[in-house]
Amino acid sequence: MTAFEAGAGYGGQNRGGGADVILGGGSEPLYAHADRGPASKRIIVGFGFWIFLLSDIVMFSAFFATYAVLSGETAGGPAGKDLFNLPNVAIETTFLLLSSFTCGIATIGARARQGLMYYGGMALTFVFGAGFLFIEIHEFVGMIDQGAGPTRSAFLSAFFTLVGCHGVHVTLGLLWLLTMVAQVFAKGYRADILRRVLCFGLFWHTLDIIWVAIFTVVYLLGAG
Repeated sequence: MTAFEAGAGYGGQNRGGGADVILGGGSEPLYAHADRGPASKRIIVGFGFWIFLLSDIVMFSAFFATYAVLSGETAGGPAGKDLFNLPNVAIETTFLLLSSFTCGIATIGARARQGLMYYGGMALTFVFGAGFLFIEIHEFVGMIDQGAGPTRSAFLSAFFTLVGCHGVHVTLGLLWLLTMVAQVFAKGYRADILRRVLCFGLFWHTLDIIWVAIFTVVYLLGAG
């Protein structure tokens, strides 16, 4: 007797009209119906977006590893303690952390369909994110004016690559934010748009986590 015949005989008949597949052994076999439909779009979109976030984290991990190896390779040029302005970086960090809080408020407002919470939270997130970018660009320009551009040393190449890549992500996030505000304004709180708002929130919070690591590894340790 085959495994399928044994399984079919255990209960008297094949149930549900579809093929039953044995998943486990033991005295009572486990069945999975082959005629189940595909996963919902919400699950598929969420799973795909988590894969995207994880791939982004892997990329930043490679940049962190590169920076760790090259942080002492200054080629006789300035090091982090000569360049970093910790008070400005602290303000920059505060802006981004506050933007994460306001982004959470916006996400809650979207789920509750409260326009004031959603639009107000998104507006504050944009203001804080733009403030973060302004300080970061000002820092980059100041370093380049001092002759400490990305081509000066391996340390500076790794620094501009790591911190600059994060800045590019913040810039793209702000553009995404504007797109989500426009979509909700034009189409309302549809299910597909709410999924995009949730994905945006996950993306923005991930950028905050990465920045905390940059602030610690690059600025705090570098200035010390």
